[in-house]
Amino acid sequence: MSQTTVAKRYALALFQIAEEQQAIEQMEEELRVVKQVFVENKDLTAVLKSPKLSLDKKKELLKEAFASLSTYVLNTLMLLIDRHREGEIVAVADAFIHLANEKRGVAEATVYSVRELTEDEKDALSKAFAHKVGKQSLKIKTIIDKELLGGVKLQIGNRIFDGTIRGKLEDIGRQLIG
Repeated sequence: MSQTTVAKRYALALFQIAEEQQAIEQMEEELRVVKQVFVENKDLTAVLKSPKLSLDKKKELLKEAFASLSTYVLNTLMLLIDRHREGEIVAVADAFIHLANEKRGVAEATVYSVRELTEDEKDALSKAFAHKVGKQSLKIKTIIDKELLGGVKLQIGNRIFDGTIRGKLEDIGRQLIG
């Protein structure tokens, strides 16, 4: 069984509970925090994978670190520890966030720009590109890229929309050659 399949199964189970409890947004935010902690602290995963620590110690560590989480999210983390799936925690969070976005008709997008975008600019990008990927809106994260000359590059899933000056110059070069 691949890691993504395992993560999707745990995320789907948690998502179904979230729907029943009408707590999708709350659990999504909690899982975003969990993901951020694990991504920023690579040592945490290594500690949780360590055979030197007992399961009880691992669970105790997570309970202390994530004491403010809802019972359902915390129990999911405990289950992952019990089943030696510590390395799947971030993937479960990602899969849950994906399910929540699908339910709302939202896609996550990354915008590469030379500066931080205003809310109006983000809204304009969302309106312009959401329909191109079959969504109602985009949740945009901006990454400042000083290498860009100007314009923006938008990534939605595995699709890239390049509106940078460099991208346009490369297009013109290809047209001149071809």
